[in-house]
Amino acid sequence: MSAALAPQATAQTTAAPRTIVIGGGIAGLASAALLAREGHAVTLLEARPELGGRAGTWDVDGFRFDTGPSWYLMPEVFEHFYRLFGTSAAEQLDLVRLDPGYRVFFEGDATPLDIADEREANIRLFDSVQPGAGAALARYLESARETYEMAVHRFLYSSFESFSPFLVKDVVTRLGRLGRLLLQPLDKFVAGYVDDPRLRQVLGYPAVFLGSSPDQTPSMYHLMSHLDLVDGVLYPQGGFTRLIESITAIAVAEGVEIINGARVTAIRTESRVSPGGRLGARRGAPYGKARVTGVSYIAADSTLVRLDADRVVSAADLHHTETELLPERLQTYPEPWWNTRVSGPGAVLVMLGITGELTPLQHHTLFFTEDWGDNFGRIFGKTPSIPSPASFYVCKPSATDASVAPEGHTNLFILVPVPADPEMGRGGVNGDGSPIVEGVADNTIAQLAEWAGIPDLADRIVVRRTVGPADFSEDLNSWRGGALGPAHTLKQSAFLRGSNVSKKVDGLYYAGGTTIPGIGLPMCLISAEILLKRVRGDVSTGPLPEPLAARPANQPASRPATAAPDTAELPA
Repeated sequence: MSAALAPQATAQTTAAPRTIVIGGGIAGLASAALLAREGHAVTLLEARPELGGRAGTWDVDGFRFDTGPSWYLMPEVFEHFYRLFGTSAAEQLDLVRLDPGYRVFFEGDATPLDIADEREANIRLFDSVQPGAGAALARYLESARETYEMAVHRFLYSSFESFSPFLVKDVVTRLGRLGRLLLQPLDKFVAGYVDDPRLRQVLGYPAVFLGSSPDQTPSMYHLMSHLDLVDGVLYPQGGFTRLIESITAIAVAEGVEIINGARVTAIRTESRVSPGGRLGARRGAPYGKARVTGVSYIAADSTLVRLDADRVVSAADLHHTETELLPERLQTYPEPWWNTRVSGPGAVLVMLGITGELTPLQHHTLFFTEDWGDNFGRIFGKTPSIPSPASFYVCKPSATDASVAPEGHTNLFILVPVPADPEMGRGGVNGDGSPIVEGVADNTIAQLAEWAGIPDLADRIVVRRTVGPADFSEDLNSWRGGALGPAHTLKQSAFLRGSNVSKKVDGLYYAGGTTIPGIGLPMCLISAEILLKRVRGDVSTGPLPEPLAARPANQPASRPATAAPDTAELPA
């Protein structure tokens, strides 16, 4: 471990703020590490036996599967996070650049497209598919670069606590263009550059990363094409579990206490008394709010525990936090608010261990149906149904990483976007999942075999596991069983997305993909940094200076106080 990650010395002078972080996914771990570095005494509570949340792992018979994120994009965000702690991505991870970045199969077309790891090769590729599309792509990517840089320096790292920092020349002079990018959907924006439907799909598919569809995603997000078509796609050897391990190590080195098997049942509060002696936070009184006092959780041994704290940060699903862990009167985002929101897609995940090699597939391979409108309409429409045939994604990490499969075998991870509906059921091992989930898996395996020209694929399966929307709902408390979180539609982006602070409970904060800035591992790291800025009262819009100051020497790493376990249910 880098010397920069060694625990900071403390002196017994001033008691550190006591902070509880709920949830051990990447956002919770990053938030805990940053707050501990700031001088907080942090305890992280994770309900599951393992850390990582959606970025989990499954090991069986020599295969190791990442069960969630598999694209390493926005490398500068990871690098910045590591540098805040005096280390670097190169010290923490063994990153490999993928070339091609990914392959795309199209329905009814026997020739896939390989997206290269650098800009000029992709310009040549577009021109070979549609004469003149290369020059159009160059203009598109220049717009994507400019928009991306604007987003990073002015929007992604903002808590939107104040809008005065946006009143600067580079934002004000671009207000007209920014307005058009917000109001025009991505599919219409792409159509203004290229005609070939395959190229339109390549430029439009990043909407899926955002939990949305090209016709509902603001064209502001065309900035995503800068990430894969210019910056390229990386992969951490050992899988994304290595990323989680590295951030966990940083958190522990900063003094974070991690408790697994701790299922939080309530965020505890007390009413704050106004100067006149009247209680705030009653009947919506304007003169005061409730104040957080800690949490109640069920420990691994089934005892009920009260843990006191000055602050609570929930990196769990925002819907779960608001509607399950707080009484209705203290909910900033009650159920009626969620009834007006749009969920990102659900997903059926299929993990397969295969004998032999699958040469038609790259590390990342996408399969796109011809009628995208119908495909997305079935997922996001008013009467949702499972697309068939479906557009889906396949990851073959064994193409890059020999450690994820036994010698002579292939590791496959398949993600099929479906409606966010827990009624589809759970997945299982070796076909033991719900009939709907296993049916989606069977159909997708058959479709993959046909489109990629691997007729014996099903016969070569030696390991099989599926995950369904009910798994996301029950295991990760995911709203509506969605795989990602609220979709990045216009009304659910930037300051219109869920805030990272409670309006009704002082000392209660939020982090993760269901709050600002949004979905994805880089966004979750940024959400942790925005949280720190919110706690500091920092309204700046850019990344924090690197590195962070060492933990204050006068802050003892005292822990949140634990009351005696109780077997009775505790009030919130």
